[in-house]
Order: sequence, then structure tokens, then C-alpha cells
Amino acid sequence: MSTITPDDLALLTAWDTPTICNALEIVVPERRATGFTTGAFTVLDAKLPPVIGRARTATIRATTPPEESADAVKSRRARYYEYVADASGGTIAVIEDLDAAPGYGAFWGEVNTAVHRGLGCAGGITNGSMRDLDACAPGFQLLAGKVGPSHAHVRIVDFGSPVTIFGMRVVHDDIIHADRHGAVVIPEAAVKELPGAVDLLTRREAVILEAARSGDFDIEKLEKATAGAADIH
Repeated sequence: MSTITPDDLALLTAWDTPTICNALEIVVPERRATGFTTGAFTVLDAKLPPVIGRARTATIRATTPPEESADAVKSRRARYYEYVADASGGTIAVIEDLDAAPGYGAFWGEVNTAVHRGLGCAGGITNGSMRDLDACAPGFQLLAGKVGPSHAHVRIVDFGSPVTIFGMRVVHDDIIHADRHGAVVIPEAAVKELPGAVDLLTRREAVILEAARSGDFDIEKLEKATAGAADIH
């Protein structure tokens, strides 16, 4: 059973996602080149603070009508919403568009942002599209592959299974940290170590930044500052 609390996760929203990625390089160095998004997103609101939550995964399609009955589509959608709501803390919806041209039809818009936010979801990440940009739920963050006008035939194909969004593989209940830069999966064992790692990085960077911003900065001072930063533990 996880010992990670909602407060442990909330603390990590004090830092942006690049800082969390830097700290992960210290805590779990073997993940330096994996576990984060590598594609360019369109961000719903770049001014929103970072979001964090347990992953609720799903896959969608939109280019062609479903081959199953309307009742089956509605039933799966209802069960997906139940899945999103079944969490003790905040969640992040991570939805992979399986179409050959992802984003043909938008899953995310005014209604789904309101529904998800109401169910305790802090944001959504998708390689698909979003719409209704001015009408999406306030405070709900979206990272999408593109913006589009129509939902076409969009529907939930599956939920709870592993997905991959712009190089980031996500499984159910993974801890996701995201902001306007992208998203990263945080290993459970790293959560409580990250604040200390951020503090260490901040102190090391402060030495270099102070030197770089001085009026007499040169290569010699850079070398001295870099050596000084390395000695900070």
C-alpha cells in the first residue's frame, strides 16, 4: 500500500516540470532520458501552475463511426467516468488518440473539462485535440497535440490500460507532474526525496547564476563558480 499522501504530491506543484525532471536525475539517475514527453504540446492555459495526480488512462478514436451499438459506446463512457472518479486523491487524465491522424476529433472541450474537474481531475494530457478553448473549465489544465473545431466520432475505446503520449509511457495510477513545458512520470519511491533534491540543485545553481549575472563575469569566474557548485552537497 502506498505511503504517499496527497500533501506529498501537492508539495511538488511548488516547482515547474523542468525542475522536477532535474531533481529526478539526482534521485533516479537511470531515468535521465526516459519517462517524460518529448513532443510539442498546445497548452490550454500557460499561466496555470503545475498540476499533479494519479494517472487515469484511456484510448480514443474519432475518424470513423463506431462499429458497436450506441448503447455500448455510452456504457463504456459511463464506466470511464466512474474510473476517473474512483480515486482517493487528485487525478490526471492521460488519453491516447489511436487514429492514424490523431486529433481529427476532439475529446476535450467545454463539457469534458467540466466533468473531469468535477470528478477531481486536475488536468488532461493527450496527443489528440482540444476545442472550446474559451469555455473550458477554469483551472483545468490541458496539454494537447493540437486544436480542432469538431469532436467528429470521438469515443472511448478502452480505459485503464497502458498508453504512450509523445514518448511518455503511462500506466494506471502513475504519478504525473505536468505544466506548460510537458509532463513527466514520477516513480513512487522518488516522491519524498524530490524536495531535498530540488533544494540541492537550487543551491548549486545559485552559485553559477550569481556569477553569471555579475558585471565582471568571464570564463575564469565561470570555471570557479562551476567548481564551487560541484562542492555543494
